[in-house]
Amino acid sequence: MSNEAHGSVTMTLDESNKSLSLPLRLGTIGPSVADISKIYGTLGVFTYDPGYGMTASCESKITYIDGDAGILLHRGYPIDQLAEHSSFLEVAYLLLNGELPTAKERHDFEYGVMRHTMLHEQLRRFFDGFRRDAHPMAVLCGVVGALSAFYHDSLDINDPEHRRISAFRLIAKLPTIAAWAYKYTIGQPFMYPRNDLGYAENFLYMMNAVPAEPYKVSPVLARAMDRIFILHADHEQNASTSTVRLAGSTGANPFACIAAGIASLWGPAHGGANEAVLKMLADIGHKDNIPDFIEKVKDKDSHVRLMGFGHRVYKNYDPRAKIMERTCHEVLAELGIKDDPLLDMAMELERIARHDEYFISKKLYPNVDFYSGIILKAMGFPTSMFTVLFAVARTVGWISQWKEMIEDPSQRIGRPRQVYTGSPQRDFTPLDARS
Repeated sequence: MSNEAHGSVTMTLDESNKSLSLPLRLGTIGPSVADISKIYGTLGVFTYDPGYGMTASCESKITYIDGDAGILLHRGYPIDQLAEHSSFLEVAYLLLNGELPTAKERHDFEYGVMRHTMLHEQLRRFFDGFRRDAHPMAVLCGVVGALSAFYHDSLDINDPEHRRISAFRLIAKLPTIAAWAYKYTIGQPFMYPRNDLGYAENFLYMMNAVPAEPYKVSPVLARAMDRIFILHADHEQNASTSTVRLAGSTGANPFACIAAGIASLWGPAHGGANEAVLKMLADIGHKDNIPDFIEKVKDKDSHVRLMGFGHRVYKNYDPRAKIMERTCHEVLAELGIKDDPLLDMAMELERIARHDEYFISKKLYPNVDFYSGIILKAMGFPTSMFTVLFAVARTVGWISQWKEMIEDPSQRIGRPRQVYTGSPQRDFTPLDARS
């Protein structure tokens, strides 16, 4: 962001007639931001922005979203180009380092990640502390938080080499932890990673293989998994990313920060939307029931919601949704699923909603979650693993944002303010005098 002001906004406090000129600063693209850092010192007031929907909490060079135009860029590259031509680890390098790698840089980065896929052997016993029916997200959150107890040789956040090693470890070990969390819940043996496989291929191997027989990962499914990871790699300052940055601003170690991000992602309003889409389709039951369902959605008194449509940021078609739709067809074809009732309902629901004036006027378009749940279900993932997969992919975005924050000299500990609406100051009342 330019430190030079490009215009200003004047704020006047009526009761005192004091005024303050707020400098307008520009990013590379996107709206200007008003610098409010001197409001309290000059006017004695705070700004009020519940949910921080209109507040830029940081300066970042990683991801740009234009919700009105349906644009998502990583380091300037459109998401559709990355999903079509790149790989997840190449996108990871891009997010972490700012540029696409050369052939040698890509080889060295992939080698570095894949040589950190194994977990400390004592962590294997850590899983036994969970109940067999524990939710995989609970296991993921707990194990990731415990990593700092096993890898305390890279916890100096001010050391660039420690930050690099921690990034490798987190990106590499999350698929192993996620796969083991799944294996633990179904009572199957843990499968150790295979470093001769690609990132997504290795994850699918650990999820599905058993020691009793060989298992070969389908290249089509591996590519689909890789593309899903790319589409979820980063998404600007969402709730979980902001949580990672806020935790990181205290100087907490990267493993603790990522565990905090996982906990935030677990919320159904954030990471559980694709699971909600499947539940919605199951409740509809058949294509013929869609018109009645649409009418219920329109009825404000019915409390029926259209899941997988609309987005907090996007007021246009989510650029990731079309890629996910194409991937869905590829996966179903590979698995020999010709007539999938869920996909049929999804496509019909999308067709109706996109031509209905009610949804057009409200700018409710399909988002990335609309098709991803169908893909994951077809690939054999239980719904309890959907958010876990989201976390595996988003870890690279979290660690990139954390790294950028640590390296930003202007970053301070996060400390939001509030509007206090409780009791004014009062004196303590002895117990025998309280009525």
